[in-house]
Amino acid sequence: MEVREDHVINPGGGRNDYGYVHFKNVAVAIIALDDANNTWLVGQDRYTLGEYSWELPMGGAPLDEPPLTAAKRELEEETGIRAAHWKELMRLHTSNSITDELGFAYVATDLSFGDTKFEETEDLEIRKLPLEDAVQMVLDGQITDAISAAALLRMHTVKKASSL
Repeated sequence: MEVREDHVINPGGGRNDYGYVHFKNVAVAIIALDDANNTWLVGQDRYTLGEYSWELPMGGAPLDEPPLTAAKRELEEETGIRAAHWKELMRLHTSNSITDELGFAYVATDLSFGDTKFEETEDLEIRKLPLEDAVQMVLDGQITDAISAAALLRMHTVKKASSL
């Protein structure tokens, strides 16, 4: 990542310093859904927050790699899950007031299971639970990661709309 400070003219004509973080990756997050409408979360200590965080399986894709390729890799690394079907659920900017980071969320279905391949920096706990329970964790403030929260709420909305 690159952190810089730009000197800008604001809309009122004054001068400001504007902090800016440029990422060399895009973020990818995955909602893996089985036939019983269960999904998987990963839990880990987040150094930046100084607290434990429940999140969707996720990671980064270099700008020259298709985000879907990275999503497939991250899901298998973090959960041991592979999926036969993938669909982009949404794109979002993670914090557009200070960064240009772009995030992608995917839904993975027709799942098969294998072994995790944690990276050296990862010490993850894996939790399988009904999708509705994961959505409730967002609503209860137990999931605060922006991409995870947005994707789970979007998935809940999509599933609810398709059942009407």
